[in-house]
Amino acid sequence: MPTLTPEQLAALAAIDSPTVANAIERFKVRRRVDGYADRDLRCAFPDYGSMLGYAVTCTADSTTEGRPDGAGLVGLWAALEAAPTPAVLVIKDVGPDPRKGCHMGEIMATTAKALGAVGCVSDAGLRDVKEVAALGGFQYFCPGFVVSHGQPVILDVNVPVEIHGLPIAPGDLLHGDVNGLLVVPDAVAADVAAACDEVRADERALLDLITAPGFSVEKLRQWKLTH
Repeated sequence: MPTLTPEQLAALAAIDSPTVANAIERFKVRRRVDGYADRDLRCAFPDYGSMLGYAVTCTADSTTEGRPDGAGLVGLWAALEAAPTPAVLVIKDVGPDPRKGCHMGEIMATTAKALGAVGCVSDAGLRDVKEVAALGGFQYFCPGFVVSHGQPVILDVNVPVEIHGLPIAPGDLLHGDVNGLLVVPDAVAADVAAACDEVRADERALLDLITAPGFSVEKLRQWKLTH
């Protein structure tokens, strides 16, 4: 799995996720309808800006009473410790009632951050929202919050999962902000930041046209013929 330099990561992390999505389209490495999560996956802390990190995945269940652990938390923490940083924990709920599932709170988030994670993505609930916000910079992506952790177990670690329509493999580079979450393809990751500059320049030129006095549909039509 290729990883970016600290400078490349910093440049990409400074960009909003929609611009990153638009830049990826320019490389034509995947369908334009692929590579991002659906609208039910929400960013809990939009003021943090963009989250960027390499996925450490697992499956989990907190709504089956008495289910035995699989890899367990120690197995998950070992995988996180061995992963490239920054990392993002991705927790796929496989229990019978994912709407009541809950897989991370203050202690887990604090542990994850200490081991190099910058956030958690899950299709179940998370909790201890104020306490995790107080950690500073540890992001949550989830459909909502759940007050109790139920009976949590970690099953398989570093396996392919799907979160809200987004397939995520171990090591995938995830980029997300208040607008949603996407995967940055390995093949173009090193070039996406530069492509974002091109996207912004094109958008600025179009916005200047639209907001200039005398804007008309004909002017827009002429602009599109040259872009």
